[in-house]
Amino acid sequence: MNDMDAWVWWLVGAAALGIPLVVTAMPEFGMLAVGAVAAAVAAGLGLDAVVQVLVFVVVSVALIAVVRPIAARHGNQRPQLVTGIDALKGRQAVVLERVDGSGGRIKLAGEVWSARSLDNARAYEVGQEVDVVDIEGATAIVI
Repeated sequence: MNDMDAWVWWLVGAAALGIPLVVTAMPEFGMLAVGAVAAAVAAGLGLDAVVQVLVFVVVSVALIAVVRPIAARHGNQRPQLVTGIDALKGRQAVVLERVDGSGGRIKLAGEVWSARSLDNARAYEVGQEVDVVDIEGATAIVI
């Protein structure tokens, strides 16, 4: 196998590592593929097989050791922008129709919502401000 063949084989290996990356969405395969590309560059520069394998191992391990923990940290963070029903929890609303444990209507974020009281014994009258504590389906739970 001559030097030209070695870099081609490393690129074939990189492409082969890209397939499970796409199928499984495991970024480690991508990091190994980058290591294979680095080894292909080493082969293209005429370095021997031992150096090529060392380049592959060093680049792959370095990427996994450095990038993976950073990616894991970012994956565990909650999104800064809250959207959907999560954005409505904790907001204030105005009672449009009497709200009690069985139901009523409120104006929440410019829209009319069905609502019910968190405490079944408590009722809120028209014009009163209430706080939304949860959303169950299309019904706001208020206090």
